[in-house]
Amino acid sequence: MLNTQDLHVELDSESGLVHAVDGVRFSIARGQTFAIVGESGCGKSMTALALMRLLPENGRITRGQVHIAETDLLQLPEREMRAARGGKIGIIFQEPATSLNPVMRVGDQIVETIETHTTLRGPAARAKALEWLKKVGIPNAEQRIDAYPFQLSGGQKQRVMIAIALAAEPEVLIADEPTTALDVTIQAQILDLLKQLQAEQGMAIVLITHDLAVVKQMAHQVALMYAGEVVELAAADAFFSRPLHPYAQKLFAALPDAGKRGGSLAAIRGTVPALNREFTACRFVDRCDAAHDACRAAPPELLEPSTGHWVRCVLHRGGAVALAPTLAGLPAPAEPSSSAADAAAPQPLLEVRDLRVYYPIRAGLLRRVVDHVRAVDGVSFSVPQGRTLALVGESGCGKTTTGKALLQLLRGNAQVTGSVRLNGQELGALEGAALHAIRKQVQIIFQDPFASLNPRMRVAEILEEGLLSLHPELSPDARRDRVRRIVEQVGLRPDALERYPHEFSGGQRQRIAIARALAVEPRLIVCDEPTSALDVSVQAQILNLLKELQQELGIAYLFITHNIGVVEFFAHEVAVMQKGVIVESGAAREVLGAPQHAYTRALLAAVPRM
Repeated sequence: MLNTQDLHVELDSESGLVHAVDGVRFSIARGQTFAIVGESGCGKSMTALALMRLLPENGRITRGQVHIAETDLLQLPEREMRAARGGKIGIIFQEPATSLNPVMRVGDQIVETIETHTTLRGPAARAKALEWLKKVGIPNAEQRIDAYPFQLSGGQKQRVMIAIALAAEPEVLIADEPTTALDVTIQAQILDLLKQLQAEQGMAIVLITHDLAVVKQMAHQVALMYAGEVVELAAADAFFSRPLHPYAQKLFAALPDAGKRGGSLAAIRGTVPALNREFTACRFVDRCDAAHDACRAAPPELLEPSTGHWVRCVLHRGGAVALAPTLAGLPAPAEPSSSAADAAAPQPLLEVRDLRVYYPIRAGLLRRVVDHVRAVDGVSFSVPQGRTLALVGESGCGKTTTGKALLQLLRGNAQVTGSVRLNGQELGALEGAALHAIRKQVQIIFQDPFASLNPRMRVAEILEEGLLSLHPELSPDARRDRVRRIVEQVGLRPDALERYPHEFSGGQRQRIAIARALAVEPRLIVCDEPTSALDVSVQAQILNLLKELQQELGIAYLFITHNIGVVEFFAHEVAVMQKGVIVESGAAREVLGAPQHAYTRALLAAVPRM
């Protein structure tokens, strides 16, 4: 169905010519799913954009072919390519907040696709759009069809993006992190929908994701990318039963779960090398525990040590599979911490009592308030110093609204009642300078890093802005030293400081957002899906960093997430939220090990497992 040969993509940048995609080749049969996995910045999304011919202005395809059936997409004039996009080949973009039109109702955006690529028009097209909204699990679809993107949660926007991509029922679907912003129940629903459509229509899917459990569940073939090139290519069963490349083995060791609780994850040291230079050695050599002289002598070629299983590693020359390191050679998981270590919690740093957030519903000519949306309806919890409370639940249940309400970010936009105390101080009563001063103690990592980073500021300016405002006593040299240190801690290269947000991948932007929150050294951080856009190796690095800071500085975290594996590894307590209320809470071991509420059991049952 789709055949890609020798694809090369180059980008012009201030630091030189970037070889973003370097000789990628793969093919997908009708009705098959081909997964591309790898670290943030390795070229996965750039490969997807190249297939669609949607590269940024500074990018170009310098070599290669992309065939759908007998048609080479790279040779089509733009007029014909516009017809192919959405019709023959569709895409679910990684960041729905930036790919949805903010001034069009979501229903109109789906109708636009249907009318462009099918014979349906008018009411029939709208009815089909409504049907797709229901298929992807949008609640109250009849009302939501007339909503604007800003009126939807992050997960709901992602579902709208999926509906737009599927509306014309393309032959090939590129799904770039399609379930990143979705909770596990909706993720399961979307993956089942994709499987169903694939079975009915023979659709081929290119699945780009960092979630290895989703890959195991969905993929027939897997390509592992690193630094712009494919380093391992195999059938999914072979890839998961015996990964050959040291990088693949490291990824599996970095996965968080309850068995590694109390210790550190096996993070991969260093970062992906800059792609603005010619490589004379293996691109993974500086981060590989099995590296030797042959790895530095020349770039390794793609070898086939066993039928259909390709790997770019000198350890497999001559079919020497026995020389390859195996998972058994990796560091053993840390022993789970004793229950006593998790037992006695210190005094609460954050206390929330009966928090309610109501949004007014206005109607009529005079826009009078006729009702309220009860986004948060009587939530109570506490977070002790040096502890982590995980807030989990479906998209749209009120998790993010709760986090923003705690930081007093919803004043004037919603009716907020209840008590929020930080170290005994009532935050709702603070105004002006007093409220500004408290920001030094509490920070937030927003769910959408692209929307929360100023596009006109370089990374160094973004990170120094908080220090200038909240720590004016620091000298310029001290500020720069702290910024350089924190950038290194979150796994970015020093040259990132001089670049703008749009020059980074989604996962790299998330690391910048995390660095911004950590830079001011707060006592409490509200983490809203902080690792959702990160691949497992960087996620391990970030979780290890957050845990170290918690142990050293006593930082508390309110961790809003749908990643149950992260909750199992990282959280001390868990609160499960549904429709604006907490339905179950308690120690992480108890809630996840023996859930009492039916909704909690349904959430855990939907989690994809390795």
